[in-house]
Amino acid sequence: MLANDCVFCRILKGEIPCTKVYEDEKVLAFLDIAPFNLGHAVIVPKHHEVSSTQLDAECLAAMMTVAPRIGAALIRAGLGEGFNLVLNNGRVAGQMVPHVHLHVVPRRADDQVVFTAPGTKYDSPAAMEDVAAQLRDSLKGGEAAPSPKA
Repeated sequence: MLANDCVFCRILKGEIPCTKVYEDEKVLAFLDIAPFNLGHAVIVPKHHEVSSTQLDAECLAAMMTVAPRIGAALIRAGLGEGFNLVLNNGRVAGQMVPHVHLHVVPRRADDQVVFTAPGTKYDSPAAMEDVAAQLRDSLKGGEAAPSPKA
């Protein structure tokens, strides 16, 4: 089901134009209108979901199958020397459009695109193990994960 007020759903319905680079029964990929670099593409599922944690595995797999194909095509076309795959999940993670989408960003050594952030450290190996234990326990809770705030 598509949402009436979602920009990506409006693109999928043909209400807003896009420059398509790939389409199949599950996903649509098109050029980003505010690209980090020329050729920057966005892959969206053809049904509305805000969070990748709510997206069915088949559709998520389709997105991840198409992404490296587009990345390789970007390299073959001379638009990059490598590429980043970026999926922001939730507003706090930088998700600007509340519809699952995967960016394929072509990269060049001199492009000055920066995705780095200062890291943090665990206080000790025991603290690291405590976090791992929390994750393992949470993973036992089931496949469905809560949706982050969009």
